[in-house]
Amino acid sequence: MRTKEKKKSKKDYLIQSVVHALDLLEAFKGESDEMGVTELSKKLGLHKNNVFRLLATLELRGYIEQDKQTGNYKLGVKVLELGQQFVKHLGLLRQAHPVMRDLLSKCNENVYISVLRGSNCVYIDGVEGNQVVKVTSRIGHRLPVYATASGKVLIAWESEDEIIKIIPTEELKKYTPNTLTTRTALFEQLKQVREKGFATDLEELDLGVRCIAAPIRDYTRKIVGAISISAPSIRMDDEKLYGFFANLVLEGAKEISHRLGYIEES
Repeated sequence: MRTKEKKKSKKDYLIQSVVHALDLLEAFKGESDEMGVTELSKKLGLHKNNVFRLLATLELRGYIEQDKQTGNYKLGVKVLELGQQFVKHLGLLRQAHPVMRDLLSKCNENVYISVLRGSNCVYIDGVEGNQVVKVTSRIGHRLPVYATASGKVLIAWESEDEIIKIIPTEELKKYTPNTLTTRTALFEQLKQVREKGFATDLEELDLGVRCIAAPIRDYTRKIVGAISISAPSIRMDDEKLYGFFANLVLEGAKEISHRLGYIEES
């Protein structure tokens, strides 16, 4: 009678040379930009000859580069290409949704993700609070950039010429008594947005509704979206807006940006 074979785990299929190659690449995490064969040999616990063969193979494939002057090795451009490809497939909404859920649990107000489309801010996803009195859903709506917190952060870091292309007229349509009515006034407010890192909509689009937003950046440092929180003005007074809600939206934008590969300048 044949004994039943023990099911193999994935560890039983490991290829040791591949493991060593990956260990070598990971050795550069958190270390100096370059390392020599001797340093890598000690770090990996491998003979110098083995390390040299691994380096030669990885160098031929572009994952490792050698500095001709120092003789030391560093990560090659192929590593960057793989990282960029990984980030490309992460997807803004896929990375943003759990962060939106987290913010919702902390404030129970509507949280949205929006992107820039022409001269409009488009709300492409959101989670909504269960308050009896709440803001009407904005998902799928195209709203003017100058009258929304999200729209302002989406254009605030653009050049003046680019903003003029997005908003070609000096006079702006008025939605409420609080709406900015000139592009000049918008330029002044955008300076404050860049200084604070967030933008506000103080009943500028709808009376009785306030909103605060912060920019989402990807691994190229480009702004790819905005995260915002909207609430009735009675629940978003100045103290909460510039304190509690500002901290929340900045925290959310930072987390999503991090998930998209953005690294803050030190």
